[in-house]
Amino acid sequence: MAIRTVLTAAVIALAASMACAQSQGVSKNEIVLGTIQDLSGPLAAYGKQARNGMQLRIDEANEQGGVYERKLKLAVEDSGYDPKKAVLAAQKLVEQEKIFALLGHIGTAPNIAAMPVLFDKGVINFLPLTGAREMYENPPHKLKYALLSPYYEQMRLALPKLVAEKKAEKVCIIYQDDDFGNEVLKGAEAGLKSMGKDLVEKTTFKRGATDFSSQVQKMKSAGCDFVVLGTIIRETVGTIAESRKNGFNPTFLGTVAAYSDLIHKLGGKAVDGMYATMTSQMPYTDETDLAIRFWANKYKTRFNEDPTIFSVYGYTIVDMFIKGARKTGPQLTTEGFLKAMDLTSFPSDSFGSPKMYFAPGRRLGSDASRLSQITDGRWKVVSDYFGTEAAMQAKAPPAAATATKSTTNGKKPATKS
Repeated sequence: MAIRTVLTAAVIALAASMACAQSQGVSKNEIVLGTIQDLSGPLAAYGKQARNGMQLRIDEANEQGGVYERKLKLAVEDSGYDPKKAVLAAQKLVEQEKIFALLGHIGTAPNIAAMPVLFDKGVINFLPLTGAREMYENPPHKLKYALLSPYYEQMRLALPKLVAEKKAEKVCIIYQDDDFGNEVLKGAEAGLKSMGKDLVEKTTFKRGATDFSSQVQKMKSAGCDFVVLGTIIRETVGTIAESRKNGFNPTFLGTVAAYSDLIHKLGGKAVDGMYATMTSQMPYTDETDLAIRFWANKYKTRFNEDPTIFSVYGYTIVDMFIKGARKTGPQLTTEGFLKAMDLTSFPSDSFGSPKMYFAPGRRLGSDASRLSQITDGRWKVVSDYFGTEAAMQAKAPPAAATATKSTTNGKKPATKS
């Protein structure tokens, strides 16, 4: 009897040990989440807004009792948009903060550098803020979950549509010389190939560059009438401003990375007419859509500044995590969370985001995107969704269970997702 008791105790201890190993960052009263943002580098404006959006949703959840009576805690680290710093930040979050999951890590190169640190410890890379295909494949991994339509697919599908509409003859590209820019380049090449066309001129810049005069002159000399932008904030504004100054006025098309209020705030009249691919809609505080306006003004009251699209991303990422955690049940483990996410469908929300779902072997929520254009100093949606998933937006997969809608104050929905 004594031996049986000892064996039973050993089995229980082993099971408890295994559960603990799967549940780093989860205690009786708390779930510790992490995020790595650029808070001091070229994407600092994006990073700070994403962090604020995350904190807003966490505060709402905690005010309502948390997730199964566990409060959410967000540990934030700054990468400065530097892959080496991102690795150090990931190590700190995983080894010292003991996070359960990393949410909304910004940047393609920083994510690629940091993921091995996460995966070695069984930590999920949840909905990073980049449209690189490596976020869900190349190689695939069960701990990857991707939010944004891939840059490659955005450009592959959007470029032929707009080139045909504008009757453009000479398409060129300026792109950041890194993983992000190369994804935009590959998508543009694939899109033009479907039309029997090639890029007339390709020109690059290093991350952090501020002078684009030589690149603009190169494209102008080539007679480009359409320019693909593998750019983010200041590179987008700098390229277009330099072009206008030199009487070079092609059609400009950027990706979701350039879909920001900062483009028209910093670029002024020069950037009017620019196109970009996007998913969720910009949350202007005077938006005619009541749900967006309600949320935007709530955010402004909380942080004393207008929200941006990255505020929306941050908020949505935490909201989706909460839904997955609630569906997992009171015993939150990594494996349990993965199973729950693979059975959850996320409807289109108040910001117009596409419907998303995940499954075993499917770690991209949706590849659908649409076009927006800066008109009179603000972004306006100018197309329906396109992509291989666009036709599926009206229905969820048969095995998926629809997630519960969230609220901000118990009365009015912040998002429909």
